[in-house]
Amino acid sequence: MPGAGTDKTKRWIEQPGPVVVLVEPQMGENIGAAARAMANFGLGRLRLVKPRQGWPNEKAVTMAAGADRILDGALLYETLAEAVADCSFVIATTARHHDQHKPIIDAVEAAREMAPRVSAGDTVALVFGRERNGLENHEVGLADRILTLPVNPAFASLNLAQAVIVVAYEWFKLAGRDAVREDEPRRSPPVGKQQLGAFFRDLESELDKVEFFRPAEKRETMTINLHNIFTRMELTQQDVRTLHGVIMAIAHGRKGPARGGTLDPQAAEELRGIIADHGAGTVLQERAPVKGLARLLRRNPTEAERTFWTALTNDRRFAGLGFKRQVPLGPHMADLVSIPLRCVVEIVPATETDTARDMRPVRHEWLAARNYRVITIAAADVEKDVKAVLDDLAPRVSAADQA
Repeated sequence: MPGAGTDKTKRWIEQPGPVVVLVEPQMGENIGAAARAMANFGLGRLRLVKPRQGWPNEKAVTMAAGADRILDGALLYETLAEAVADCSFVIATTARHHDQHKPIIDAVEAAREMAPRVSAGDTVALVFGRERNGLENHEVGLADRILTLPVNPAFASLNLAQAVIVVAYEWFKLAGRDAVREDEPRRSPPVGKQQLGAFFRDLESELDKVEFFRPAEKRETMTINLHNIFTRMELTQQDVRTLHGVIMAIAHGRKGPARGGTLDPQAAEELRGIIADHGAGTVLQERAPVKGLARLLRRNPTEAERTFWTALTNDRRFAGLGFKRQVPLGPHMADLVSIPLRCVVEIVPATETDTARDMRPVRHEWLAARNYRVITIAAADVEKDVKAVLDDLAPRVSAADQA
């Protein structure tokens, strides 16, 4: 005969619901009590992050009082980030706000926000922190919402299972009415924390390259703030793919005719003509150095330059000779230069402006006066047979090395 409210003759309610995540629970009894609370209100998925007393735990089984199926299905993780990697919406329960700009909600509002997402098939997580000190700042940073219960401010700490049962009750009360449905299907599912985490890692890597995180002691705070900006957006998987493409395009150039640059081949040729005019003093009547254009030129090679540079860097005969592309030398820009060899290689295009043609001997004279040897190569020859060009260039560079 069933007793104490547990009736195994009745159907166990199984319906979609949020995942409950317990972060480093201290005692097995608390895990068992939390599982019992989950069973009371139809929550079946439990995830544990590094339980202090190990797992499985007999005390948890005893305290669960029949909610064994929840404990049997519990999943173990090393970090909270791993535990919520597949989740698109995460609510962190904490009595402290952690000075993070996130929406702060109660259990009723949490149920309302979770219901349409769960109904749509999303994986949603309710995260509960350690019994003594709750969640760390970076862990709250993974959440989309902060859930705080209205309690006596002089005694705000709830037992772990008590916190679980309050939130689970509000969830079951709403979900049991099947109240919230989405009218229109979404074009893209919400992003999971794993995909979002990969985006953050790439973003931080690119920001590191430009020394964005300064001063160093503020890096953690700046990183959390960045995470919070994006989590507040409730991004979809397609949103993150688009944002990831934007970041990579800014950092490395878009994929297109220039194969990693920002200009097509014709525009790249025109750019070099403008630079030649600039060096001759016909643009704005000045001959300022063109150092600021070196990076742009390196990212936007012509077809001949790209072909030649790729072949040269893969040819062992030129390994270790120190050749670099688009290096400013005084007011001039060298197509390729080896500073150790004092050797400049120029790729002469099939068509060029009169100014560029007239500037060539002036540039060569300037370089010769500074002990640079100039070797000219026709772009047409490169496009016809780059191997033959390199075969001809190798002994000439070798002569420069010996000199």
